[in-house]
Amino acid sequence: MFSPQDQLTELVRLLETDHHVFATDPLLITEKLQNESGTPIQKLHRRASRIDSNGALTRVLGKIDGRIKGIMTVMSVVWCLSGFLGLFTLLQSNVVNFFYVLVCLLGFHTLMLMSWLIMSMVNQGKPSANWFANFVSPSRLIRGKDDITQAAVSLYEQQLHHSGMRWYLGRFNHQLWLATLTGMLFSIIFLLIVRQYSFSWESTLLSDKALITLTHIIGWLPNLVGFDVPNDAAIVQSRLVTDALPLSIARQWAGLLIGSLLMYGIVPRAIAWGFCALMFRRKKMRLDIKLPYYQKIINFWQRQVVDVDDFFEVAAPVAPQAKVSTGKKLVALLEYPAPDKWWQIGFDGDNSDNKSIDAVENFGIVDDRDDMARLTAYLNQYPVQVWLGIHANALPDRGTLRKLDHIATHAKHGVIVQLLRPVSVKSPQSHQAANNNTSNTINAKGQTAAQLARHQQWQTALAARNIGLVHLP
Repeated sequence: MFSPQDQLTELVRLLETDHHVFATDPLLITEKLQNESGTPIQKLHRRASRIDSNGALTRVLGKIDGRIKGIMTVMSVVWCLSGFLGLFTLLQSNVVNFFYVLVCLLGFHTLMLMSWLIMSMVNQGKPSANWFANFVSPSRLIRGKDDITQAAVSLYEQQLHHSGMRWYLGRFNHQLWLATLTGMLFSIIFLLIVRQYSFSWESTLLSDKALITLTHIIGWLPNLVGFDVPNDAAIVQSRLVTDALPLSIARQWAGLLIGSLLMYGIVPRAIAWGFCALMFRRKKMRLDIKLPYYQKIINFWQRQVVDVDDFFEVAAPVAPQAKVSTGKKLVALLEYPAPDKWWQIGFDGDNSDNKSIDAVENFGIVDDRDDMARLTAYLNQYPVQVWLGIHANALPDRGTLRKLDHIATHAKHGVIVQLLRPVSVKSPQSHQAANNNTSNTINAKGQTAAQLARHQQWQTALAARNIGLVHLP
């Protein structure tokens, strides 16, 4: 599965591909990150976090992840209780058969552990069954028809079917076994504290010597780490016991039982769990930054001229020059206010030979839906050319361009755009800001590099729509 940062970054990619409207405009964030330091992965993570400024994406991912982990935690608790209660039921008699109890504790567990080891070696490199993905399907864990929820569910489904999930499933399987064995350990310790047991053994086929040898083999590893194991005399004395054994002998058998559960049950499972966790970390999904989506962003951040002699600049799109009609014109501002008769400076330029501006209707600012509806009704009624003023620092995002396209559709004599100049950078405050930021170079018209880049973005957008741009003197 992805790391949390990679998950958020990939979710942003899925949503942006589907033209989702984020809390913060991705284009603006991408531009701001161009001059920041860091590796491409770090900058992509930063970009995703800033785009998710309201935390909506993070909350949905956290909700799905929390519910999957919650199911796994509940199952672990249930398995632990089952182990505790199972052994508690088994040890109700004061005299218990040691080898019978040991087989009940570790027999099936050992077979399953060896089966997992063999299957892991046989199926190496093959994807595992997707029963877990069907069991914890995110579409069942979270309900929602919105774009964010659907994209997050799709992202988790993709991760749950990844080939590295076989190690995730192995880790979960060992986690359940560890929970069961831990419950058994708690049960044994609790019962040995509050009750006195006698341990016996009996066999039809095995002799005393064979049982002594078997007990020593089983007790070698527990004895190695400090647990008491029965000696030869204690083993012989424990055969077919029906009454209480001496306390010293009972403690030796109890030590062997606890040591066997730890050394042959819990420790091997913990090692297998750690191995699966390590392999899952190595096989973890990574962001594929070779995807066209990421490559486009990274190329934008790395766009620079390395060698002028070897660099061939591709001509940037240029908007056609606006032609001011001789008929009636309607002037309007898009979202931002401007000084009175702001269009005068554009009209006095080289955009038209007609110097009469008598036939001009000032519509004011077009901002909300009511303004757009009022303007649409006017354009449907009167044949005019729309002279649209847009602040030069405004971002040509999807919302702004949708408004521009809507106006162009209803304007019978076409639309021309004038980019309103920002406040001059030649003031003392602007000089100080420019001196503090060396990347904010100023051209002959007093425009910074950022303003030139924004102006080119508008040139590209207008050129694609064949909308004329008013050239200012």
